[in-house]
Amino acid sequence: MNNDKENLSPVERIKTSSNGLRGSLKESLADNFTGAIREDDQTLIKFHGMYQQDDRDRREERVSKKLEWLYSYMIRLRLPGGFLTPEQWVGLNETAEDHSTGTIKVTTRQTIQLHGILKSNLRPTIQSFNLQHLDSIAACGDVNRNVTCTANPSESPLQQEAYELAGKISEMCLPKTKSYYDIWIDDELLVDRKTEEDPLYQDRYLPRKLKIGIAVPPNNDVDVFINDIALIAIIENNKIVGYNIAAGGGLGATHGNDATYARLASILGFVDTEEKVLKAVYEIITVQRDFGNRSDRKLSRLKYTIDKLGIEQYRAEVEKRTGFSFEPAREFKFEQRKDRYGWIQNHEGKWFYTVFVEHGRILNTPEYPLKSGLLKIAQTGKANFRFTCNQNLILADIDEKDKADIENILKEHGISEYTNGASALRKNSVACVALNTCSLALAEAQRYLPSLVTKIEPILEKYGLLEEDITIRMTGCPNGCGRSPNAEIGFVGTAYGKYNLHIGGDRLGMRLNTKFKENIGEEEILTTLDELFGIYVQKRLAEETFGDFSYRYLHTLN
Repeated sequence: MNNDKENLSPVERIKTSSNGLRGSLKESLADNFTGAIREDDQTLIKFHGMYQQDDRDRREERVSKKLEWLYSYMIRLRLPGGFLTPEQWVGLNETAEDHSTGTIKVTTRQTIQLHGILKSNLRPTIQSFNLQHLDSIAACGDVNRNVTCTANPSESPLQQEAYELAGKISEMCLPKTKSYYDIWIDDELLVDRKTEEDPLYQDRYLPRKLKIGIAVPPNNDVDVFINDIALIAIIENNKIVGYNIAAGGGLGATHGNDATYARLASILGFVDTEEKVLKAVYEIITVQRDFGNRSDRKLSRLKYTIDKLGIEQYRAEVEKRTGFSFEPAREFKFEQRKDRYGWIQNHEGKWFYTVFVEHGRILNTPEYPLKSGLLKIAQTGKANFRFTCNQNLILADIDEKDKADIENILKEHGISEYTNGASALRKNSVACVALNTCSLALAEAQRYLPSLVTKIEPILEKYGLLEEDITIRMTGCPNGCGRSPNAEIGFVGTAYGKYNLHIGGDRLGMRLNTKFKENIGEEEILTTLDELFGIYVQKRLAEETFGDFSYRYLHTLN
C-alpha cells in the first residue's frame, strides 16, 4: 500500500483535515470582498460538483484596472446515464437564465454544466437544482464521477437495464458526508458525525478522480475503454448475462513528462451477476484507494497504479477483496461509436430524435434558436431529455401520437435542418471547453474547432470524403477532456493557436492515436490534412477507415 505519509501531496492534507469536505466553505461564501473562495476551499468545492474559474479573456483588462480577476464558477450535475424529465429541463433552463451565462453545456460525460455563476449565486443555484430533485454531489473531485452508459434506448431493449445499473453504481459510490446539504441547502443542518462514516472513501477519498462507463454492444457510444472502470454488457439470446470488466483507462497526460500517458482500460474478466458487478466495482475502487499514488497527482490515476502493480497483481488483490474470481472475458463486438441522428423508433414503439449539438453548446443565436426550441419541446411535456457522450441530446420516449407536434417544433426552430445539414466530420467532432474559462487550457477548443472544420470540409469534398465518418477531436491541453487521444484525428493544444496533431486512432475506440506533428498552426494543419487525405484516397484498402489507414501509414514511416 501507499503509506508514505512524508511525501503526501498538499491536496491529501486538505482532504483529511476538511471535516467531511466542509473546510471553511461557509466562511468563503460569506466573504463579500472577493469573488474567489479560500485556496483550500478551491479543492474542496470540486467534491460538491464545482470549479472556481475566471474569464481569461478579461484578465489583462482587469489587471490594468487594478481589479481582481473576474471569478465565477462552473457547476456540473450528477446525472448517471444522462437523463432529465421535461419538467427538469424547464427548471434547468430557468436556472441557467437566472444564475449563469445562459448557455447549457452538454459534456462528454453525459451530463450538464453551467458556467459563469457568481459566488453570490452558488447557493441559489444549488437550491434551485434541489427543488428539481437534481444535485451536483461528486460530479468533480477525487471520487467516482458521473457514471455513463449507452445513451439511446433505440439501440437495444437492454439499454434500460444498463441505465439502471449506472444509477445503482452512482448511488453506491456517493460520499457519505452530508456536507453538500449542510453548506448549500440548509446551513443550520445538524449532523451526527457517526452517520458520516465512509467505508469506501474514509477521510482520504481517492488519490484522483475515477470514471466509470457502461457499454451495450454493438455501439461503443460511451467510449467505454477510456474509463478507469469499463463495463461491457455481454448479450446472449437477447439478454445481458453479465459484464466484462476492464480497468485502467484514462486519457490525460502532461506535456514534456514522459511518465504520463493516455491508456485504454485492460480487461480483468467476466462476472455473471449484477451483485458481482457492484462488488467488483466497489473493490476495484478500494484497491485504488489503498495503493494509488498520493504523492504525485500527475501519476495518481488508476492506470498508473495498474501499470505499477501489474494487471495480474491488481486483479488478484481485487479478487481477494471480493471473495470471487473473474471468469475469462467473453467475446463481444463493437460496430460503431457514434450517435444516430434524427428519428429512430425503439422496440416499444416510442420515438427518439437525436439532435446534433455542436460541442454540446445549447444557446440561442439570431440564426439558430436552439435553446428556445428545446424549451418549447420541454414545455409540451411530451419528451424526456437524454444526453450522449458525444455531447449531443436525445429527445426521448415520444409517443406516436405526439411525434408530429415535436417534429413541427424541430422544424420551426431550424433544429432538424441544422441536424440534417451538418457534415459527417462536424457530427463526429468533439471539443472540450478550454478557453475562456478553463484554467488549464493552453489553446482554444470548442470556440475554434467549428471554424477549423469549416476549412477542412472543402478539402474532404475535393477528395470525395465529405460523408466519410471520420472522428475529429480537440482539447485545449493534454488532459484529454475532449477525448482527442482516441480519435482518428486528434488535436492537443500546446500554446495559443498551436496544436499537436495525432492520427491513427481507430473508429471504434479500441486503439489510441499517435502524435504525428508537433506545435503546428492552422496553415500547417490544413496543408498536412490535405496531403494525408490525398494519400488516403490513393492507397487505402477496401473499406479501410481513415484511422486504420493512417495507423498503417505511420508504420510505413517508421
